[in-house]
Amino acid sequence: MEATEQQSLDVERVREDFPILEREVGGEPLVYLDNAATTHTPEPVVEAIADYYRRYNSNVHRGIHTLSQEASVAYEDAHDRLAEFVGAEHGREEMVFTKNTTEAENLVAFAWGLNELGPGDEVVLTQLEHHASLVTWQQVAKKTGAEVKYIPVTEDGYLDMEAAAELITDDTELVNVAHVSNTLGTIAPVSELADITHDHDALFFVDGAQAVPNRPVDVQEIDADFYAFSGHKMLGPTGIGCLYGKRHLLEEMEPHLYGGMMIERVTYEDSTWAELPWKFEAGTPVIAQGIALAEAVDYLEDLGMDAVQAHEDRLTEYAYDRLSEFDDVDIYGPPGDDRGGVVSFNVEGIHAHDVSSILNDHGVAIRAGDHCTQPLHQELGIAASVRASFYVYNTTEEVDALVDAIDAARDIFN
Repeated sequence: MEATEQQSLDVERVREDFPILEREVGGEPLVYLDNAATTHTPEPVVEAIADYYRRYNSNVHRGIHTLSQEASVAYEDAHDRLAEFVGAEHGREEMVFTKNTTEAENLVAFAWGLNELGPGDEVVLTQLEHHASLVTWQQVAKKTGAEVKYIPVTEDGYLDMEAAAELITDDTELVNVAHVSNTLGTIAPVSELADITHDHDALFFVDGAQAVPNRPVDVQEIDADFYAFSGHKMLGPTGIGCLYGKRHLLEEMEPHLYGGMMIERVTYEDSTWAELPWKFEAGTPVIAQGIALAEAVDYLEDLGMDAVQAHEDRLTEYAYDRLSEFDDVDIYGPPGDDRGGVVSFNVEGIHAHDVSSILNDHGVAIRAGDHCTQPLHQELGIAASVRASFYVYNTTEEVDALVDAIDAARDIFN
């Protein structure tokens, strides 16, 4: 996608908000290309965390004193802000804070899946899934007697939609798909999959960990029943994730964690649950993290999510084209102009971990391994891959630095 003037980011200005980018590694300027794992945190978000601890640090929903009231309002407003960011219809009632995407997946699997699934039922995933969804539904299926099926990936890295239409049947109870693959960059046709899923009266769950940070997402437009994502992949702090769920589904589900804050009334004989979303947030919640994540959303919206997507698309296509210049570099997934902001590859004759080590000597931080997608790597016939991933503060010059470092690795091993 070609960025318009309105969609352009002032990257040099953005980089000023990230002091960590001024670091050197081994005497070389840091080139951070591991954003699919964790993004860096801008100064306004760091300040939001510090401001909470400096001025109104207190537990929420448990006191009538001023600090508790201020913390409670800020925490509740953060739910509203995140709900608005992804287009939830009913605000905070449809936005549960978890500690990450993995916990959001587990929340649905244990609060809904253990109660609703049984022998003869099917859960449909894709071969692209992160372990957060794959392992979770695999294990719940073992406990309930349900069966897990997988939508295959084509040779060029896309989901096989003809196979999807055959795999999703009246026996399907839930379809769980990664909006953007963290390994191949494949962008799933989520609205089309939602239509197929709902035609069979099944629920549609989207893992948006690699989508919400870098593109406009509207859960109503997608018609997702559940949608999960993580704060630390979108300029926020670690330790917080989000689960969007349609209100009527969350109302019907029983909580899977019990204790303080998630209750309405308790006797020695029984308990009743608090209103949404609090019935799913047992104990002292992620207060500072939630407030800071709302600040990260403000930061992203100030940049403009269309501009964020256009910048990432441009960098990804540029990286794909530069890496394609090497005859001995194998790139996995769709073409560079039709993928999310990750490029996974291998250099022939050099193990991915060795490539990563040499790149680190040149100050270039990337990911090497299976990226929590072991079954997908087995399907690709490789043990590991190198992954470069991009975000709002990256530049084409940093992509050039990546390519130069790969060239150095080739010289060492050849």
